[in-house]
Amino acid sequence: MEVNLPRNNYFCTMQHLKDYFWGQLAQVYSQAEIAEIFYILLEKTKKISRQEYFLADKIDFSEQEISDFQLITARLKNGEPIQYITEETEFYQLRFAVNKEVLIPRPETEEMVEWILSENKTAATVLDAGTGSGCIAITLAKKNPLFNVTATDISTAALALARENAKLNNVEISFLKNDILKVQKIDKNFDIIVSNPPYIPENEKITMHKTVTGFEPHLALFVPAKSPLIFYEKIIQFANNQLNTNGKLYFEIHRDQGRQISELLKKSGFKNIILKKDISGNDRMVSCTHD
Repeated sequence: MEVNLPRNNYFCTMQHLKDYFWGQLAQVYSQAEIAEIFYILLEKTKKISRQEYFLADKIDFSEQEISDFQLITARLKNGEPIQYITEETEFYQLRFAVNKEVLIPRPETEEMVEWILSENKTAATVLDAGTGSGCIAITLAKKNPLFNVTATDISTAALALARENAKLNNVEISFLKNDILKVQKIDKNFDIIVSNPPYIPENEKITMHKTVTGFEPHLALFVPAKSPLIFYEKIIQFANNQLNTNGKLYFEIHRDQGRQISELLKKSGFKNIILKKDISGNDRMVSCTHD
């Protein structure tokens, strides 16, 4: 049911706003997603935390605040992710700036970062290949100050944002621009290489939500259906040249590609290959050791 917001020179109530918001977005998001987005917007536009919202007896909105809320609601209804609207997100309890040049960090990637941190507690040189927003590289550097982290990407815009995020989180990262599909070797070896490369076959676009396909960068999402493992093949070759003895390689992967990537690693001479599931029970991460 369409719900209109009352307008006058003073306010509309929280209940008016909630009814309008839920009514507009019911066909786009689940009830739980609408609620989560609503609380994010309250904090962003009204500077009201979730706790303050639940404790407040009454919250009123000015005409300008109503107008801003309606504009944001229209963008959400069109499928634009809330993270691109607010230009920020949270990853591993850290704040990151995001824009349409980079992917929105996913919970599954947090799981991979947790895995890396749990297995590597001492000093190490680390490379994040295809860093995007920098969420992996920056989180690793923030949570383990003994890490010396380098991050690469093909996108100048992504690297600019990653540098901004490094400053935002007060960490020192070395950034390099290169194309992982072309680079053969760089003048540094590493104890750990990690990558969350593009891995979704292009023929899966039609099954995906428009909040992803309509707004997130396809360069960072999709690979040709005829060569879905192209990035893994190239990064494995690169890692064979750049990893120190007993160095570790970590990948985030498509849930249907675990067996194939494990076989690639085995054929390339990597040892101790571990295929790990995410919290949803899907094959999502692979690690291995370089001789």
